[in-house]
Amino acid sequence: MTTRLPRYLCLWLALTVCPHLWAAGGKASSPAPVELFPMPLDGYTPVAVDAGIVEVIKHRASEEPFNVFVTVIFALAVLHTFMTARIRHWSHVIEERHAVRLKKRIQETDNDGNDQPDGVSFWGQTFHFMGEIEAVFGIWAFVLFIAIGWNKGLDTAIHYIGEDVNFNEAIFVVIIMTLASTRPVLKLAERCLRFFAQIGKGTPVAWWLSILIIAPLMGSFITEPAAMTIAALLLASQFYALKPSNRLKYGTIGLLFVNISIGGTLTHFAAPPVLMVAGAWGWDMAYMMTHFGLKAALGILLATGTYLLIFKKELFALKAETPTRKRAEEPIPAWVTAVHLLFLAFTVGMAHHPALVIGGFLFFLAFAQATAHHQSKVELRMPMLVGFFLAGLVIHGGLQGWWIEPVLGSLGKVPLFVGATVLTAFNDNALITYLATLVPELTDELKLAVVKGAVAGGGLTVIANAPNPAGQSILQRHFEDGVSPVGLLLGSLIPTIIVGTVFLLL
Repeated sequence: MTTRLPRYLCLWLALTVCPHLWAAGGKASSPAPVELFPMPLDGYTPVAVDAGIVEVIKHRASEEPFNVFVTVIFALAVLHTFMTARIRHWSHVIEERHAVRLKKRIQETDNDGNDQPDGVSFWGQTFHFMGEIEAVFGIWAFVLFIAIGWNKGLDTAIHYIGEDVNFNEAIFVVIIMTLASTRPVLKLAERCLRFFAQIGKGTPVAWWLSILIIAPLMGSFITEPAAMTIAALLLASQFYALKPSNRLKYGTIGLLFVNISIGGTLTHFAAPPVLMVAGAWGWDMAYMMTHFGLKAALGILLATGTYLLIFKKELFALKAETPTRKRAEEPIPAWVTAVHLLFLAFTVGMAHHPALVIGGFLFFLAFAQATAHHQSKVELRMPMLVGFFLAGLVIHGGLQGWWIEPVLGSLGKVPLFVGATVLTAFNDNALITYLATLVPELTDELKLAVVKGAVAGGGLTVIANAPNPAGQSILQRHFEDGVSPVGLLLGSLIPTIIVGTVFLLL
């Protein structure tokens, strides 16, 4: 032990003292100038007025070759999302083989005190982490950070991620998701949806309709992340627990993602893609109700009705589980629920002020502890993973404007609508609409087209809309090897076409 002490001491000195010496050295010398990164869209040399999209993209790639590299990293991250199910399968195989080897050992330890043997497969856990879709963009964000630091300098990489990237949406989703999953809020939402479900005598199909229609429309007032959390939790208990067919599982989650994406467009603060443009374009609640509200509600009804007809036989064949006798739950006082709703309202109102949002959340945690006998355990793991996902997506998305902007800026109404819908499948729809605000002289007609296309395509992939990772995190345990990206795409395709048609024709 004594022979090893100097080594540990040297390591400790290296990890603690050296960073301070580095910092001190940085203060003594003048700081290196930070390169402007990414290049502003108006910083590229203008091209000919009649230049096509391909020419503009080629020109920008020639002026800043690193653009191509960061887009390749982003493409690899997107490809990684389609591989997560396979990677999780590999992790399970590795862990099973490791468990077999553990059985041959005589002595097992429990140093971490979790009542489980400490024999964990390092590679199994590593592959499991790599197979978590919420971790994908964060993993590749680390690769991107190294690439920027290598090409542009460490200071530039730190400045981009630490100063330029806006993490407000990720912070907001983490906190609103946590608040929405608390027992008082869930019980209130369940009572509201139960009221509508009882119209159909509380059958599985009645619950299915109530959750998929009412919950998305509620999202316009409690925000889409909150609506997604509540809807997914109720679908898990009232529908997925009945073990429907795989086809119906994917159809339901696809329909849920599409309905949530368009259900938040009745107001100007609930849907992330609308939130990105409302201030810049002067869109208020009256404008949203006039141009989106009725169309969104009609789209939800038509899409849900279509899937009801497609899956009619199986849906009506589902039988609710015989309720088991449970210990009567202590009722939640109305004032406790009211305080929770006030915290939700405060978080929504302060969405653009992360310091106030975080401060309010800390007060909420204190309140939850003081009323613990009325609460369930505050779950942070899932919201943190979703926030990690969104943060990684924002980091990558902020570097894709060099090719997305010319694509959006050169299209007419219908091509722009279709283009925004397709691009949303590969980028967060809030990013698509944000980039649209950078396009000069965009007409009102084209503004509507890009936002309608972005929200219509919000269910095609898990990365298409900010609340989608929350829904997938809650429901993926009901899918063997997790939710398949291809299955989700197929399940959401028909509802996307229906709501897209409604937005285009009306």
